[in-house]
Amino acid sequence: MPRLKFAMVCASNNNRSMEAHALLARANMDVASFGVGGHVKLPGPSQKQPNIYKFGTPYQDIYNDLLKQNRDLYVKNGLLPMLERNMGVKEAPEKWQDNRTLFNVAFTFEERVMEQLVEDMNTRSQGTMKILLVVNMDVRDNKVEAANAAPQALRLCQMLEAADDWEDEVDGIIANFEEETGRQVTYTICFY
Repeated sequence: MPRLKFAMVCASNNNRSMEAHALLARANMDVASFGVGGHVKLPGPSQKQPNIYKFGTPYQDIYNDLLKQNRDLYVKNGLLPMLERNMGVKEAPEKWQDNRTLFNVAFTFEERVMEQLVEDMNTRSQGTMKILLVVNMDVRDNKVEAANAAPQALRLCQMLEAADDWEDEVDGIIANFEEETGRQVTYTICFY
C-alpha cells in the first residue's frame, strides 16, 4: 500500500505546523507544512507591533532580523529557538494556496485555518477527484500547546497510514483516536 502524504497547516507555518512537521519527519512520515495567512505574522515587542514577513522569506533571514531587533526579547519569548528548529526542517514558510502537491491528509490546528484551507480547495478545479481528508484539532498558538499537540497529530497520522483502506475506515479511525487521546477533532473531505 502506498504511503500517505501529509500536510501540516497553521496560519504562518512557524509554530504548530512546524512542530508537527518536525515530529512527523523524525518518524519518517511523508510530510510537508504550510500556512494559510496573507503573510507570516510573528509576535513583536508589543501586540500592536507584530513582525510581518512574506511567505518564502527564509527562516534564517527572519531569525537574523529578530536577532538584530532584540535578541533578549526573542530568546525569552521563544521565537529564536522556534526559528532554529524550523531551519533544521526546511528553508522557509510556505503558503498553502501556492502549493499544488496532492496530499492525502491536511492537518490543521485552528478552525479558521481549516475553513481557509477548505475554501481554497473549493476554488480549485477538481479534475482528479482524488480525496483530501482535512482534519482540524484546535490548538492554542503557543510553544507548550504545539509541543503537546504534535505527538497527537503524529498518532492520528500513524493510525490513518496503518489502515487497510483509510478512506473507508476514517470514521472509525477518528473515533478510536478521540477515545484514545481525549482530543476532539473535526474533519471533512475535499477533492482535487
